[in-house]
Amino acid sequence: MSRENDPSDDIVLNPLFARPGEATALPRHRLPDGESLPETAYQIVHDEAMLDGNARLNLATFVGTWMDSHAEKLYAEAFDKNMVDKDEYPATAAIETRCAAILADLWHATDPESTIGTSTVGSSEAAMLGGLALKRRWQQARRAAGLSTERPNLVMSSAVQVCWEKFCTYFEVEARYVPISAAHPVLDGHDLASYVDENTIGVVAILGVTYTGMYEPVEQICAALDAVQAATGLDVQVHVDGASGAMVAPFIQPDLVWDFRLDRVASINTSGHKYGLVYPGLGWIVWRDRAALPDELIFSVSYLGGDMPTLALNFSRPGAQVLLQYYQFLRLGRSGFTKVQQSSSDVARYLAQQIGAMPAFTLWNDGSDIPVFAWRLREGHTSNWNLYHLSDRLRSRGW
Repeated sequence: MSRENDPSDDIVLNPLFARPGEATALPRHRLPDGESLPETAYQIVHDEAMLDGNARLNLATFVGTWMDSHAEKLYAEAFDKNMVDKDEYPATAAIETRCAAILADLWHATDPESTIGTSTVGSSEAAMLGGLALKRRWQQARRAAGLSTERPNLVMSSAVQVCWEKFCTYFEVEARYVPISAAHPVLDGHDLASYVDENTIGVVAILGVTYTGMYEPVEQICAALDAVQAATGLDVQVHVDGASGAMVAPFIQPDLVWDFRLDRVASINTSGHKYGLVYPGLGWIVWRDRAALPDELIFSVSYLGGDMPTLALNFSRPGAQVLLQYYQFLRLGRSGFTKVQQSSSDVARYLAQQIGAMPAFTLWNDGSDIPVFAWRLREGHTSNWNLYHLSDRLRSRGW
């Protein structure tokens, strides 16, 4: 018997919770034949979702899990707005542009008003747009020189987030991974010349490695590429994956040079729904100037009421999160963001200090970049305990 027709797989309601005459068995994997009262449908979905973990206790997420009541009110007022329909929702579109300019200013663009940027459904989409711009600029330069555009490659750390693996697979770019090691725990420019060649579309620098929270030294990477250009003539641009760090460094490490102050940085992405302190899903990407984004990646659509440019891999997407981002910019300002990020950093460094003092563990880093740190079992301590045991004990406490 197929799963779809197996009555034992139905959702069965206790008659105590069903209205008189209402069905007490509903198919789980096909559309029910009849209707249910809204109260019943709500309770079924509500009760099933109770089996999810508590988002506030999720130690494996970087994603925002709390906003204040004013933000939630704004969210409820705007959940039906489609971000792509800029003709119908011009105020939301203007706020999106305003947010991109705020980020460009935060990241030291020479002229924030002349930069170009967009919101996305998350940092993965933003990163892919950054990668596509690098690829198209490389292709344009190669064609102009009468050279082949076959076999483009992208250089990055072996610790990149999976979105970069997806980008290379989806858009037919060779991924060149620079391995990390104890001596080089992040991509730091060491031996970069052996990975870069005439087919390199760019280098990805991560401001906040997913696995450890460490910053890759963007300034050092750019200096290594300067040396490559001096030796070979190859002019390779950098995309900064600042999914986490681009909303941390400007506030608690303001003197760190990683952004558009470096001429090689062509574009930067970040997650509004991480340290931008907004509910998922919201990402951002900003290019240093309009020349960094090929015009062919911008499409014009006229079937939503006006002739509107669109720059995204997705089409329809929520506009509410963009309004929430602007709310947080207004609500917190530079001083508020600094307080929030510093508080998280203080917690991370305290925990790192305490765990590092335990004889069983060795720290990989101390949480002084983004508020994330990693540690490992000390060599030879025991073979009868691993990460899954720790996860199981944390889960028993609700984490």
